[in-house]
Amino acid sequence: MAKNYYETLGVDKKATQDEIKAQYRKLVKKYHPDLHPNDESVAAKFKEINEANEVLSDPQKRAAYDYELENPYASAGGAGGFSGGFGGFGDIFGDIFSQFTGGSTRTAQKRQGADVTLEVTLSFMDAAKGCKKEISYKRTESCPSCRGTGAKNGTKYTTCDNCKGSGQIQQAVGAGFFKSIRVVTCPHCGGSGKKIIEKCTDCGGKGYKSATTKVVLDIPAGADNGSYIKKRGLGQASVNGGEPGNLIVVFKVLTHKIFRRKNFDLFIDLPISFKTAALGGKILVPTLDDPYSLDIPEGTQSGKQFVIRGRGIRSTYDIGNLYVNVTVEVPTRLSKSQKALISELDHDFELKQTSKMQEFKVNVQSLYGVNPYSDK
Repeated sequence: MAKNYYETLGVDKKATQDEIKAQYRKLVKKYHPDLHPNDESVAAKFKEINEANEVLSDPQKRAAYDYELENPYASAGGAGGFSGGFGGFGDIFGDIFSQFTGGSTRTAQKRQGADVTLEVTLSFMDAAKGCKKEISYKRTESCPSCRGTGAKNGTKYTTCDNCKGSGQIQQAVGAGFFKSIRVVTCPHCGGSGKKIIEKCTDCGGKGYKSATTKVVLDIPAGADNGSYIKKRGLGQASVNGGEPGNLIVVFKVLTHKIFRRKNFDLFIDLPISFKTAALGGKILVPTLDDPYSLDIPEGTQSGKQFVIRGRGIRSTYDIGNLYVNVTVEVPTRLSKSQKALISELDHDFELKQTSKMQEFKVNVQSLYGVNPYSDK
C-alpha cells in the first residue's frame, strides 16, 4: 500500500466515522488552497486529504482498504485495488479447491462504474447565497433493453467456460522456488463471468449506451473554490452489471468587484469623504442582502476597520462577519481659496496637536538629534 490514509488524516485505525468526519473538517479549514494562494505544496496536501477522506468515509471502501493495508500482497495483479474488487489468498485457495470439485466457490464481482468529474463556474453571489443550477453532461447509462447484461432481452447468455462464472482465473508467475499464483480478470468474459449467446441489438453487447444527462444541483450557501458536490449513481455505467459511478461537481467561484471572502467572512474597502471622516456621519455599506447603515465616528482615520457581525456568508456550517476597511478620500484639484481654508485649518490643528503627533516628533528628534519640524 503506497499511502496510509489514516496517517494522512491523523486518525487512529479504530477511529469512528464521526471522528474521521470531524478531523477531515479540521484539516480542510487548515489546508484549504484559498488560505494559501500559489502554494503548490498545500494544494497537494489538500488533494491527499480529500483522497483519504473519500476512502475512509465510505464503510465499504474503508473495509477493502483495511484488508489491503494488512495484506499488501493479497491483491497483487488482482482486480483493481480497494476501489474495486480484490483477490486475496483465501480467494486463490478457494479457486484451487474448485478445480478439484468442478465448481467455483465465488461469483464474478460486480465493479462500480467510473466517476464523472465536472467543473462548474459560479458567480460570487450564487456561491455565497446558494442557488439551483441545471447542468448537462455526457455519460454511459445501463442499457434498459438488456438490463446491462449485453445479451438480447437480458437472458441470451450462459456461464463463461474459461472461468466457470467467477470472472477470474489463476495465472502462474515466476519459476521454480519463486513460482506463485495470482488471480487475474478472465480475458474471455472481461470479468463478467458470462458468455453472451446473442448480443443485445440496442447496445451491441456492451451493456451500456451513451446518453446526455441533465441534473439540477441544489448548491448550498458558502460554496467555495475547490468545494464539491457528489451525486451518487450519476457517473458512468458499470461494465459488468455493478452500480454506476458517481458524479462529482467541483466549483470554481468568480471574483466580485466589491466583496472579498475568507472562509465565511466578507471584506470590503469603503471610500468615505474627508468631511465624513472628520465630522462623522452615517454611510450605507453594501451587504449580500440589503445596505447596512454604519455610524462613522468623527476623527476616523484612513485604514480604520469596522466589523458588522452576522453580515458575512450564512451557511449551515457557520455565519461569517463583514469587515469594512475605511479609506478616506483626500480632495484634489483645489482652488486657491480652498487651499487657503485648508492651510488655515491646518494651522489651527498644529496649535492643538494630538498626543500621537507630539510623540512622533519626539521620536524623530531622537533619531536625527534635531527636530526637523521646529521651523514649521
